[in-house]
Amino acid sequence: MDYVFAVIVGYSVILGLVAPYINAKSEEYGWLLPPAIALATGSILWVVLTWLGFKYEEAYIWAIIMVVMPLVMVLLSTRIAHARITKREAKLRG
Repeated sequence: MDYVFAVIVGYSVILGLVAPYINAKSEEYGWLLPPAIALATGSILWVVLTWLGFKYEEAYIWAIIMVVMPLVMVLLSTRIAHARITKREAKLRG
């Protein structure tokens, strides 16, 4: 169990380093938000999958974590950027 959180944190850092090259609107939310989203997603998903009975040694739990973390990171980052752009445009219009 000790290494699990380290792997999730390391993977979040890697995703955070790659995030500006994946999302074109990365200047809208800074550099810390994507890895924070990925870390929260991975941690919550790990707890849920463990609670559902997945074993740490099985590949299924790792594959699910490694696929879902970047998907949620990109989706939420894009939505946050879009919401900030929309709010800024509405504020400029008056």
